[in-house]
Amino acid sequence: MALQINATNPEHPALLLALPWDTPLEEWPEEYLVPLPRGISRHVVRYARAGDEVIAVKELAERPAVREYGLLRDLDRLGIPAVDPLAVVTGRTGRSGGPLEPVLVTRHLRGSMPYRSMFETTMRPATMHRLMDALAVLLVRLHLAGFAWGDCSLSNTLFRRDAGAYAAYLVDAETGELHPRLSPGQREYDLDLARVNISGELLDLEASGALHPAVDPVGFGHEICTRYQGLWQELTRTSVYPAGEYHYIERRIRRLNDLGFDVAEMQIEHSPGGDTVTFVPKVVDAGHHQRQLLRLTGLDTEENQARRLLNDLESWMATQDDHAPGDPLAARPEVLAHRWVRDVFRPTVRAVPPDLRGSVDPAEIYHQLLEHRWYLSEQAQHDIGLDTAVADYVRNVLPRARETLEPPAPA
Repeated sequence: MALQINATNPEHPALLLALPWDTPLEEWPEEYLVPLPRGISRHVVRYARAGDEVIAVKELAERPAVREYGLLRDLDRLGIPAVDPLAVVTGRTGRSGGPLEPVLVTRHLRGSMPYRSMFETTMRPATMHRLMDALAVLLVRLHLAGFAWGDCSLSNTLFRRDAGAYAAYLVDAETGELHPRLSPGQREYDLDLARVNISGELLDLEASGALHPAVDPVGFGHEICTRYQGLWQELTRTSVYPAGEYHYIERRIRRLNDLGFDVAEMQIEHSPGGDTVTFVPKVVDAGHHQRQLLRLTGLDTEENQARRLLNDLESWMATQDDHAPGDPLAARPEVLAHRWVRDVFRPTVRAVPPDLRGSVDPAEIYHQLLEHRWYLSEQAQHDIGLDTAVADYVRNVLPRARETLEPPAPA
C-alpha cells in the first residue's frame, strides 16, 4: 500500500512528506525531533518539525487514528479547546518492506505543558486547585457539546497559563464519543473515570516524591467532581422568579457571563397563576469574554486573559472621552479598541525582549505586566504607570526566569 497523507490544510502534505515515514517513530533521528516535554501515553509520541511548525506525531492503528482525527475535527467545529488535527498518515512501510503503524499528526499547542512537567518543581496546593478548576471547565464544555470523553485524566490534558489561572485542552480523543446530548449516566460515568484517573496519577506522583505533602491524591480526585457538579448546576439549573422581577433573569445571565459562558437560547415560562416566571438557559456557549475581545480588537486569547484585557481596555477608554471632539466615529468602541491595540497593547508587549518571552503568548505577557504594575503601585501608594512597570519587569523579574524562558508561575 502506498503512503497516503490525509490532511485538513493543503500546505501540510508537502511539509509532512519530508519526514522519515519509513522509520518507526521510536527510532526517528534527532535532526527531525523537537525536545519538548511529553506526557504519559499508551502510544509512541514524538514532537517533530514540519517547516516552521512544531507537530505532535502519534503512532496507532489506522481505524482509531482516522476516528480520533474525525473527532478532533468535530471538537474544533464545536469550539472546544483541543489540539488541532492536521493529518493521518497511512500506508507506511519500513526500509525492509514491512508495514509500519499509521500516525495521527496534530499541531503542537504553543505554550502548553503536560501535567508531569509542571511537577518537576513541587506544585503548591493552590496551583493544584486551579488545575482542577480548568479541568472541570473543560469537562463541562465537552458534556454541554454532547462529547463523552471516556478517559478524562491529567495525562490526556494540556494546560496553558491564563491570566493567573489555567486553561485546559483535550489532547487525546481516542476513547471519545459525540452524541446529540449526554444522559446523566454518561456524564456521571465520565466524571467517575476522571476521579479515579486523577487520584491514580497523583498517587503515582506521591510515590515518586514529586507531590507536595499537603496534597491529598484521593481528595483532589473528589475535588474534580465537586467543582464539575457546582459548575454544571450553575449553567443548567432551572430558576423560578417572581413575575415582573426581570432583573433576576438579567442577574443570572450576568453571572453566567462572569463564568465565561454565553446564553445562546433560553426558555421563559409564566406559571398558570401568573405570579412566577421559570427561566431555563437552553444552550450555553463558553468563551463570552473571548468573543467580545475578538470582536472589538481582533485579539484571540484565553478566557481569563480576555476578561483582564477587556477590563484594561475599558479603563483606558474612560480616559479617551475628549479625543477628536466633534467626530462621533472616533468615540465608537471598536475605533477606540483599535487605538488601544495599536497604541497600548502592542507597544507594551514589544517592550519585552523576545528572548525573555519564551513560549508565553502576548496576552499572558500583558497580563503579567498588569499584575506587576499593580504590585509596584501598591508599594508606591500611587499608580506608577505601565511604562515604569514594564521597565522594572524586564530589568528585575524576567532575568530570574531566563533558564526556563517563562515568567514566574502564578502564586
